[in-house]
Amino acid sequence: MHLTTLAAFVALEVVLCFIPGPAVMAVVGATLLGRSRSGFATAGGILTGNTVYFIISALGVASVIAASHTAFTVIKLCGAAYLAYLGIRAILAKEKDVPAELSPQTRAARGWANGTVVQLSNPKALIFFTAILPQFIDPRGNVLVQIVILGFAGLAVELGVLSVYVLAANRLTGNGMAARRHVWAQRVGGAFLLGVAAAVARES
Repeated sequence: MHLTTLAAFVALEVVLCFIPGPAVMAVVGATLLGRSRSGFATAGGILTGNTVYFIISALGVASVIAASHTAFTVIKLCGAAYLAYLGIRAILAKEKDVPAELSPQTRAARGWANGTVVQLSNPKALIFFTAILPQFIDPRGNVLVQIVILGFAGLAVELGVLSVYVLAANRLTGNGMAARRHVWAQRVGGAFLLGVAAAVARES
């Protein structure tokens, strides 16, 4: 693989990652709900979903799933329904519902799980790996090695971009947040999650 090809792929990844979509909305919402630990955990879940997509793309399974309208729709709607549930629950939160008793580890685990669901329920991500990734692979070279290189490069770029969003959103939450302020942050985060659900459901 030529360095110019890798550079072009990285540049495309940077542009696409900075465009707000379900992944960005998910990490921002998670950060507003549980601060930076939850945001970074959600980003980790999104990267986990991308890793799965890289693997199935390498195995050629992605093309089969993308061609199946039924599988496409089921994945999309199940993910959207779950995210909508999380968003509504956050919006309806009251001061007594502030999850102060949750340990950082529990919040991180939930963030990771939610991030994984967001990315695996986003069919647009699957199409990206199916349609765009092959454009940067030279069939005359070692295809598996090229996919691994592009995979690590893509994950590194997305981690960097999502980290920027997490840190920016975390500045809005502050430290020692009062219960009432935390509730409003939860509601804003819930609205972001509803936006993610709508975006996922709208993708075709």
